Order: sequence, then C-alpha cells, then structure tokens
Amino acid sequence: MAIAAENPADRVEQLILLTERLTELIALEAAAFEQRRPLEAARHHEETAKLANIYRHESARVRANPALVEAAPPAQRQALLRATEAFDAVLARQGRAIEAARTITEGLVQAIANEVAGQRADQAGYGAGGLRNTAAAPTAITLNQRA
Repeated sequence: MAIAAENPADRVEQLILLTERLTELIALEAAAFEQRRPLEAARHHEETAKLANIYRHESARVRANPALVEAAPPAQRQALLRATEAFDAVLARQGRAIEAARTITEGLVQAIANEVAGQRADQAGYGAGGLRNTAAAPTAITLNQRA
C-alpha cells in the first residue's frame, strides 16, 4: 500500500499525518510497557504494523526520489522534519521500555527456573544400593539462555 498523492505538497501532508499517527500509537505502546501492561500495548498492534509498513515504504520512495517532496512549501517540509524527529524520539522511548520489560521478564523466568530446580534437588531421594538418586526429574519449564 502506498500514498496516493496528487503533488509534492499533498504527499508531504500525508506523510506528516502518517508520521504523527504512528508516533501517537507507538507512544501509547511505550506508555503501556512503562506501566507494565504489555497486553494493553498490543491493543493497536494491527494498525501500528500497517502504518509502519506504509511509513517504511514511503520513506524508501522519498529517499530514492527526493523530487517527490522537494517542490512542497518549505514550511510544510519543516513540519515533516519536526514530525519525523518526534517519531524518532518516541521510537527510542519505546525501545527503552521494551528492553526494560524484557529484562524484568527474563529475571522472573530465571527466578522461577532456579526455584523449580532448587525444589527438585531437595526432593532427590535414595535409589537402589543406598546411593543418592541425582537423576533430574523431567520438568515442564524450558529456559532459553539466549533470549
């Protein structure tokens, strides 16, 4: 999907609207992550994904052909620049919020895994011949150290 602009001014105006809406949605996601409400962040995921795809596509078109926006009024191009700077700032904020949520989640998973492992070790009994049975029982938790 692409922007259907009649002229450079129309294209810039549509890019401004697209960038501002995308900024708004990502700011909502970042706030949800900061408030530790990841399910709330997913509420606008479909719209965000569609708009992000359009933004990526249109940004690539403008980079490949700057003439698409060069004839737009300077004030309008300046407004697009400000909208893009705000978008970049909210992306950085969202990145920090997601990283913090990931770190917290990994810590919780690690703590649970350690607790389960500790309880399993405490329950080890003695096997045949009076030797301590150290074979680990199967567990339902999978821990990915790389995640």
